[in-house]
Amino acid sequence: MHADVLKLFDLSGKVAMVTGGAVNLGFDAASVLAGAGCNLVITSRDLERAGRSAERLRSEYGIDVLPLALEQTDLAQIPQIVQEAHRWKGRLDILVNNAGGGSGQGPCHLFQRKVEDMEKMIRLNLTGALWCCQHAGRLMADQKSGKIINIASTAGFVGRDRRMYERHKMAGQPIDYAAAKAGVIGMTRDLAALLAPMGVYVNSISPGGFRRNLPEDFARDFSDRTPLGRMGRDGIDLKGTVLFLASPASDFVVGHNLVVDGGFSIWQ
Repeated sequence: MHADVLKLFDLSGKVAMVTGGAVNLGFDAASVLAGAGCNLVITSRDLERAGRSAERLRSEYGIDVLPLALEQTDLAQIPQIVQEAHRWKGRLDILVNNAGGGSGQGPCHLFQRKVEDMEKMIRLNLTGALWCCQHAGRLMADQKSGKIINIASTAGFVGRDRRMYERHKMAGQPIDYAAAKAGVIGMTRDLAALLAPMGVYVNSISPGGFRRNLPEDFARDFSDRTPLGRMGRDGIDLKGTVLFLASPASDFVVGHNLVVDGGFSIWQ
């Protein structure tokens, strides 16, 4: 590959923070940034798990990794963790706001949902992400550069056909998860408008269904509703999108929600 093309995706010496970066799509994001030369801060609710993932990243990519414990629903932790990430190398160039989750605790159907479960879901997926943006965004604005990538979801703009979940006796996702992820998409656009003049790029990624710990029949049903005929693959299908939005290759992309769903959202 030509050196000019490689330079578009070169992140050598940059510092990236990936919340929820120890497993699944968060680990994929951390891996591709490491492969592009980033030093990494990865967070997890479980510090031991973050440590194991950090050691794997160090070994495979030869970069520095700082594992930190973060429970994103405890908002008081966020300013401290972002400051610690910044002090580590004296800068913070990339934030991947990945920490979150879709099922939560208790019944998922709206009519049985408890308000405290709704509030926790929104705090995890939206308020916590916004709080990370505030603290990381301020640091990036001070250094007049930075990239923020918020992980949203197709749930933020596509209603669920819950019959598919019911057929397979699965709970599905709560309405409050969709509300939170729609909020992430709206937050991304307005935050981009605020921070772009300060040299900080903000975009989001909306993954569709990724195949992970799912019943075979459900995965087949979901795949049949997707133009590509399959679900997303861990370790592969999100990496290029993260690298694009984190790198100079996307330096004229601001406030965009990049959908990575195999076409699921266009074929309903």
